[in-house]
Amino acid sequence: MTTLNSVKRDAPKARPAPPKFSWVWLGVTPFFLFAFIFLIYPSSNLAVRSFQDTKTHAFTLQNFGNLIQNPNLINAYWISIKISLITSLGGGIFGFFLAYSAIRGGLPPFMRTSLMTFCGVASNFAGVPLAFAFIALLSPSGVLTGWLRAMGYNPYFHGFQLYTFWGLSMVYMYFQFPLMVLVISPAIDGLRREWREAAENLGSTTFQYWRYVALPILLPSILGTMILLFGNSFGAFATAQALTGGSINLVTIMVGAQLRGDVLGDAGLGYALALGMVVVMAVAITGYTLLQRKSERWLR
Repeated sequence: MTTLNSVKRDAPKARPAPPKFSWVWLGVTPFFLFAFIFLIYPSSNLAVRSFQDTKTHAFTLQNFGNLIQNPNLINAYWISIKISLITSLGGGIFGFFLAYSAIRGGLPPFMRTSLMTFCGVASNFAGVPLAFAFIALLSPSGVLTGWLRAMGYNPYFHGFQLYTFWGLSMVYMYFQFPLMVLVISPAIDGLRREWREAAENLGSTTFQYWRYVALPILLPSILGTMILLFGNSFGAFATAQALTGGSINLVTIMVGAQLRGDVLGDAGLGYALALGMVVVMAVAITGYTLLQRKSERWLR
């Protein structure tokens, strides 16, 4: 035993194997490069320029002072937030019921596939094409307006206006509720039938099942998706610009007006406006991320 212990003590210790270099990480290089070029660098550059004088490039807080002292710019934030809240709530509620009906309503598989295909296309159909489509459909000389007039009903005689706040909200709803359907569908698929069967075996009603089981599980996903819709609407620019011609003072339109480069524009003020948008979007993304983490605990 003494000899064996001596041999063990004198034996050289095995060296740990050197770490092998892996090239697998190169697969995500395009993502990080894209994020740096189109997200990190522009955001950091925007933050720096918002605190600079446009002529001398000296550090200043005047840009934010001009922003706070201008009620039209503050009102632009409020209008953007209001239209984002309305369309995110409307699109979220309507999209949830549509998604639940398609997934749990017993529709044939081909109808669900057709619905998801339409939602994938409609959620990305925005900007100038969407504005032109609604102008061709619901403007005073639009096709649908002409059909309604032929039937004896003119919506423009009853308070409807396409080029107003509520008209723009209706246009935004076109791409808001399909996005809700796409994002909330995996969460609805994650509701296990065993949970409902167990609740029914314990004597619960449909209301009790939704009150104590389904809704607490789906609520983080629903709220998180509505926050995502809020950010999607808050950052929209081309649709509102093409539809209203800038008559509605959204914050995105005001940023474009300041950075356009004409004699009336103030680039520093535009950077300050844009930085405020970045802050609002960052808060929305943070809330969405936290709610998604909470919902994934149930849907794994």
